[in-house]
Amino acid sequence: MPVSPERVGDASRRPLLVTSDLELLDAVLRLAALAGADLDVCPDAGSARVRWTTAPIVVVGADVVVDCIRLRLPRRPDVVLIGGDLDDAGVWQQAVAVGAEHVLFLPDAEPWVVEVFADAAEGAAPEGPLVAVVGGRGGAGATTLACALAVTATRAGRTTLLVDGDPLGGGIDLVFGGEGTRGLRWQDLGATRGRIPAAALASALPRMADLSVLSWGRGETHALAPEAVRAVLGAGRRASDLVVVDLPRVLDEAARLVLGQATTTLLVVPAEVRAAAAAGRVAATVSLFARDVQLVVRGPSPTGLTGDAMARALALPLAGEMRLEPHLSCALDRGEAPPRRPRGPLGSFCTAFLDELLPADRSAA
Repeated sequence: MPVSPERVGDASRRPLLVTSDLELLDAVLRLAALAGADLDVCPDAGSARVRWTTAPIVVVGADVVVDCIRLRLPRRPDVVLIGGDLDDAGVWQQAVAVGAEHVLFLPDAEPWVVEVFADAAEGAAPEGPLVAVVGGRGGAGATTLACALAVTATRAGRTTLLVDGDPLGGGIDLVFGGEGTRGLRWQDLGATRGRIPAAALASALPRMADLSVLSWGRGETHALAPEAVRAVLGAGRRASDLVVVDLPRVLDEAARLVLGQATTTLLVVPAEVRAAAAAGRVAATVSLFARDVQLVVRGPSPTGLTGDAMARALALPLAGEMRLEPHLSCALDRGEAPPRRPRGPLGSFCTAFLDELLPADRSAA
């Protein structure tokens, strides 16, 4: 008789597996481990009765489905039948009789099972917003703004993930003086496919300034695989109140994927005529993939060019203007993460922007 695995955490989130088939048990337990989920396991229909109506999902093996039908277990949603033989027409009749919404066959359905188990383990919390930050020209201050947004959100009690999406940017961990901090970098996650359990990602990444940071290491860099980026963003948004991604101006496939998922994209531009001309080309490209692009103008302008004038020239809504912050460059060289002063130009912009972006009910206690 199969032995139930250790059961940890909220019982309402544990899927129920009903089977006495040892081979099927091993296969499903392996998928549950990949999803970071604990299961309740019952060897027969009678012992499954207690959890049948309360489990978030019930997986029934073909070896016990007849017993489940005979016991007339209550109809409920989210029942899955795992068939043993794709050519067995009777399995579809059994699925109707037991009230199964899906009939699956392994190994073809393994990714779907992992996804469903992960959803059950992590609950139904909504995904946090994703903010992408792009410089209108080199040295515009996009990385500084991305870090400042993440730090400001964390100081306000929000769980935050900061992602370095620029493989040629030198590593965003340098902004925090955290290049020696232990944890996974992009080089460790580049081959990732499928779904990453949110809690596993959060615990594996380096912590800097009380937030999770995914950066590049100091070694050789490669273009990010879109599948890895998609997996990381999904896990980050499930685990965090906010995800901030610092993107390069030259958009590769991974950067385009980020823009497509971004809640808001901020284009950072100094208040200069030449910068506006360069930013126009960047804005045109970014707008092909991002649904909400807003302009952040960094001053002062040597010619008196205003943020409103920049916004009109680039045909973008103005998210805000920021004055020059004294001694910021020196602080960054020392590994002191921005903003230095919560009420300075950078901190004030970040606070105002995040107050509009983040709903109050996602705030941490």
